[in-house]
Amino acid sequence: MEDPNGVGPGAGSPPGNGSSPGGGGGSKGKQASPKSREMFKNQRRESEGSVDCPNLEFEYGDAGEHGAELSELYSYTENPEFTINRHCFEEDFRTQVQGKGWLELEEASQKAYVMRLLDRLEVVNREQRLKVSRAILYLAQGTFGECDTEADVLHWSRYNSFLLYQMGTFTAFLELLRMETDNSQACSSALRKPAISLADSTELRVLLSVMYLLVENIRLEWETDPSGWRAARETFRTELSFPVHSEEPFVLLLFSMITKFCSGLAPHFPMKKVLLLLWKVVLFTLGGFEILQALKIQKRAEFGLPPLAEDSIQVVRSMRAASPPSYTLDLGESQMAPQSSKQRGRRQLLTKQDSLDIYNERDLFKNEDPPPEEEEEAGEGENTLDGELDLLERGPLVPPRPSQTPTTERVTFPKGLPWAPKVRQKDIEHFLEISRNKFIGFTLGQDTDTLVGLPRPIHESVKTLKQHKYISISDVQIKNEEELEKCPMSLGEEEVQQTPCEILYQAMLYNLPQYMIALLKILLAAAPTSKAKTDSINILADVLPEEMPITVLQSMKLGFDVNRHKEIIVKSISAVLLLLLKHFKLNHIYQFEYVSQHLVFANCIPLILKFFNQNILSYITAKNSISVLDYPSCTIHDLPDLTAESLEAGDNNQFCWRNLFSCINLLRLLNKLTKWKHSRTMMLVVFKSAPILKRALKVKQAMLQLYVLKLLKIQTKYLGRQWRKSNMKTMSAIYQKVRHRMNDDWAYGNDIDARPWDFQAEECTLRANIEAFNSRRYDRPQDSEFAPVDNCLLSVLGQKLELPEDFCYSYELWLEREVFSQPICWEELLQSH
Repeated sequence: MEDPNGVGPGAGSPPGNGSSPGGGGGSKGKQASPKSREMFKNQRRESEGSVDCPNLEFEYGDAGEHGAELSELYSYTENPEFTINRHCFEEDFRTQVQGKGWLELEEASQKAYVMRLLDRLEVVNREQRLKVSRAILYLAQGTFGECDTEADVLHWSRYNSFLLYQMGTFTAFLELLRMETDNSQACSSALRKPAISLADSTELRVLLSVMYLLVENIRLEWETDPSGWRAARETFRTELSFPVHSEEPFVLLLFSMITKFCSGLAPHFPMKKVLLLLWKVVLFTLGGFEILQALKIQKRAEFGLPPLAEDSIQVVRSMRAASPPSYTLDLGESQMAPQSSKQRGRRQLLTKQDSLDIYNERDLFKNEDPPPEEEEEAGEGENTLDGELDLLERGPLVPPRPSQTPTTERVTFPKGLPWAPKVRQKDIEHFLEISRNKFIGFTLGQDTDTLVGLPRPIHESVKTLKQHKYISISDVQIKNEEELEKCPMSLGEEEVQQTPCEILYQAMLYNLPQYMIALLKILLAAAPTSKAKTDSINILADVLPEEMPITVLQSMKLGFDVNRHKEIIVKSISAVLLLLLKHFKLNHIYQFEYVSQHLVFANCIPLILKFFNQNILSYITAKNSISVLDYPSCTIHDLPDLTAESLEAGDNNQFCWRNLFSCINLLRLLNKLTKWKHSRTMMLVVFKSAPILKRALKVKQAMLQLYVLKLLKIQTKYLGRQWRKSNMKTMSAIYQKVRHRMNDDWAYGNDIDARPWDFQAEECTLRANIEAFNSRRYDRPQDSEFAPVDNCLLSVLGQKLELPEDFCYSYELWLEREVFSQPICWEELLQSH
């Protein structure tokens, strides 16, 4: 590969204004070989087939529609249990209430009935307890037996969820969940079975379903909600965020279930329901993306930083994806074809020039399909990814940089930039260091104010850079941390605000590596590109029926169910990881870096690249849902006979919302892990991510394209001049859609940061800073060398000690057992001293 710092055609001109599409020279006017012509024909055929994707009308948010989020809780194999839940409720309800239905009761009567149900949850008999749990689940599902429409089911599901929570249902089910997770008999029984099915997790699925419905229904804020519901929502959020009675947060219980499942000790745990509940609890307690933006604005004001130049959420939502062109022009084939006269070539050049005026209506990526050599490299990269996904044993290595094969390009120009440019303090210092060395011969360190001896244009440049200077919250936190490390005595102890995010980090801290590895293991098992291995975990325990299908249609239905099951798992894990990273980064940068490092050490980067090493367009448009079997439709309408037509009926969606949501989350996650980390950027280069990411650009969705282009931008200086010359449309798209960093030589490879040295030192320094932060803030031993020592006997004996509540009741018994009944030999005591 060529030196990224080299200078040549395309390296000294702005993106989109480079050399001719032929790039690397070649055989002008010569007859192409049949093999080469066939290669370009195949390339054009693939390219033309890839532009069939229309613009996807997708609105990114915290979660999907309410009904869709509830329907994903249930697998199609569970549908017969809706009827079982209804029978359990109606059988019990008829014995308690005569001549009325649930919807006809007054609120006081409804609460009295719920209290009677909760009282019977404490019985010893497991079967009776399960029947009562199913009756409560039927209430949370919206008492669909008395409803006429799907909207009614969703309304009463939400109403009943608030009612159940106000009567203490969640706390009661939390105790039952703790009891079920500690049930060693169920675990040992599942371990002995050769095949685990849906029946092995019945109790757990009922409990988790009730808790999920309560969290999801109460989490949503609607304008028509009464004041009592708003108060209940805030109480519920506080209850989930802060541990009660010195117990661990609820999120930790779910994480412990995940690690127990991945360790093989509890293979019957229904992981999909656990992960969905974990995602919604994190979303409810910490907040979604709009709350994150508000917290960011508030925190910048607290640190005295200027307000943000724009709302990134709104900017991304207003961006447009590249549209497919109205014509096809394969420059590769026209170059290989014999040219009879110069006039024909001149006409083609004029045609190409005219096309620049309608840039926004053109597809930036159509003719950038990799040639066969690049496809072979992509396949070779897949083998590399497979070898890197041993999550527990192997670490990332940095072999030599790969070479790329040039492809032909059509030059285009951008119009308008959506982002305000940003400049870091480091960029200004670097610019002044170069300028002072050039004009004066010495530097002044971090001084950015003294401009004596520098020419006037440099003054203007520094003024422009300072106008766009951006100080992040992370910069302030890192500076404060350095001061606390230098002056621990004079600055004293740091006051840490006990926010839900801070409490969650403290609770997760010591087992956080195991949590991250467990999530990535499940993500690897659910990825569509993963190959079945004997040692991989079984994530289908809560979708496979007791009796396997015997007909083709039943097999088709189960196939839809399994694929849908995996998609929902990918969706929930990607959302959980992204939320945790964003909230931890806002709370403290070193909390974010701690989670990020453990994700990188667990090979999260090659795992995400392996996920994208597939036909992403097919994945996003996959139809693995059967609309007639989705909740709440299946509870209202009579189910039709199972036919091939009924399996595909009603699914006219342009794309699968959850799959596009998952892809964007994973790309954002990859951006978070690699931003400003040159060693991790080199991992993207090593694993040949460029062709993998370029294929994802065929999806016509602006947000997904933006994060793909960001990932391509950070590695362009490592890919060499030839790659940049061969991918000028991608370079132009980066210039048009991605935020500019002044003095960033991303397009030419002249940046000093592109030199691949000290990458291991970078990670080691970061790890040392993280450990120092965690040690200073969270590892405070009582006998610290800085703690004052009290030598006065009277003050030591007079200190007030906090005793447990039950100590007062058993104090006399303790005295009798530990003091009065123990013989004391005073002579031996004196002799020993």
